[in-house]
Amino acid sequence: MAGTAQASWRLSDVEMENPMLKWKIVADSGCDYRQLNHLAPDTEFISVPLTVQVGELTFVDSAELDIDDMMTTMYASSQAASSACPSPQAYQAAYAGAENVIVVTLTGALSGSYNAARVARDMYLEEHPEVNIHLIDSLSAGGEMDLLVDQINHLIGIGLDFPELVQAITAYQQQSKLLFVLAKVDNLVKNGRLSKLVGTVVGLLNIRMVGEASNEGKLELLQKARGHKKSVTAALEEMVKAGYKGGRIIMAHRNNDKFYQQFSELVKSTYPEAIVDQVPTSGLCSFYAEEGGLLMGYEI
Repeated sequence: MAGTAQASWRLSDVEMENPMLKWKIVADSGCDYRQLNHLAPDTEFISVPLTVQVGELTFVDSAELDIDDMMTTMYASSQAASSACPSPQAYQAAYAGAENVIVVTLTGALSGSYNAARVARDMYLEEHPEVNIHLIDSLSAGGEMDLLVDQINHLIGIGLDFPELVQAITAYQQQSKLLFVLAKVDNLVKNGRLSKLVGTVVGLLNIRMVGEASNEGKLELLQKARGHKKSVTAALEEMVKAGYKGGRIIMAHRNNDKFYQQFSELVKSTYPEAIVDQVPTSGLCSFYAEEGGLLMGYEI
């Protein structure tokens, strides 16, 4: 994910428009949420968009993005598409107007978003030393980022102060993981991350790539499941191997309700109390997971 999305912001404008809040939760669009339901009191959630470049066209991953159009354009193009992280200025604007800011970014192993957020924090604190800003490299994407953002909102809601929240979310991150299942790998082949041969085999043999985010924040392949049914059982099998015992799951998926329904039933047949939620993938996550793909965050 080379490059930085450019944006021009005037912090003074942002600060004048927004009264001082107690909390802000800031996440780049590796998180699938565009807004948070049931926000904690005196809290605002802001999604800072990455961009996707397809040929000469730039798609900004905001709430206004037509993801279907972006995906159609991407599949129609023979050129490799790419993504770019937010600029430090975009992060600075997102930080403005709150006493406490918690930031969650896409894995730093694959994106410059965390670094941009860090540069923005350092610059912002020079002018606003009284503000508390904590950065979290999710070492992940999609559903696991969604879990982290939900948990931050919950911790604010139960009244933790800034140091307590930082300690609690750090501990929580150690108990969350990401599992992905990919049905298409065209984009990975175009970007040189997979060979054309592997891409052809995946398509011809109806293979699903099942993998996880490593402790270093890299995406690692665990197994290849042939067909939809086997991919559902393989996903739960890998989660149990990693320590899943019935915790919450958020499945971010690109047009794969069938997987969600069947996987939810399979999970609840063994863990009746498990909560399995779903959310559509953001533009950035749709770009990487592709049609039918999913990025599932879960608690261990």
